[in-house]
Amino acid sequence: MYHHILIATDGSELSARAVEHGVGLARAVGAKVTFLTVTESFHVFSFNADQIEDTRLEFVEHMKARAEHTLAAAGEVATAAGISYDTIHREGDLPYEVIMEIAEARRCDLIVMASHGRRGVSAMLLGSETTKVLTHTRRPVLVVR
Repeated sequence: MYHHILIATDGSELSARAVEHGVGLARAVGAKVTFLTVTESFHVFSFNADQIEDTRLEFVEHMKARAEHTLAAAGEVATAAGISYDTIHREGDLPYEVIMEIAEARRCDLIVMASHGRRGVSAMLLGSETTKVLTHTRRPVLVVR
């Protein structure tokens, strides 16, 4: 059924549950896994405190270290389950587009993501990367709550 599963992770606790669920599914069906994390790009003008305090180089190093930590944690889950995996770190302002691009390029059969559970006005205003992937991709998406 599934041969290659893309698991998008941002390192959050909820995202870690999606990693565990996706790895469990991959193990059950004998699929390979690709873990993807997307970090934001540096902007000279930003409301993000990290970008205001850091120089461009410091910000890039901070994001790289965060991505390595996130992907290493996901890799540990896959290794413990005996699953073959690879990791990808991309930078981008529109993570949902990066997720869909990688899923297409790697010919993934399924995308696994966490739902960050925003409700009410914040959900309407902010939306979510998961919602954007769900509404724009043709690939199946498994949302872990």
